[in-house]
Amino acid sequence: MSTLPVFRWHLAPDGYATRRQLRARDLRPGGQDVAAQLERPRRRGRPPLVAYLYRVDLAKPVRPMTPGRWRAHAAMMRARRTCPECGRDAGYVIPPTLGSCVTCAFPEEQRAA
Repeated sequence: MSTLPVFRWHLAPDGYATRRQLRARDLRPGGQDVAAQLERPRRRGRPPLVAYLYRVDLAKPVRPMTPGRWRAHAAMMRARRTCPECGRDAGYVIPPTLGSCVTCAFPEEQRAA
């Protein structure tokens, strides 16, 4: 097993990028393994923050959204906005901590208003 090259924060050489940096260039890792990592030291004995780097020359273009993918995305978002108790579209993504829309989660506060 080979070890990854480790660079300090802000000192990675050109040709490497994080997933977010690749995405900003409309690229994706495209199945390549992590090529290196960045480490940002922290205080008080805490472990360093780590960011994985990929080679830009091996990155592939982001796949375009097809009409079918847009439909699937819209259906997924609709399901996340639909309250399981009242069945209405809440207009926002229902928090998993509540499990239902605010109106159903706190009915006594809605009546008082």
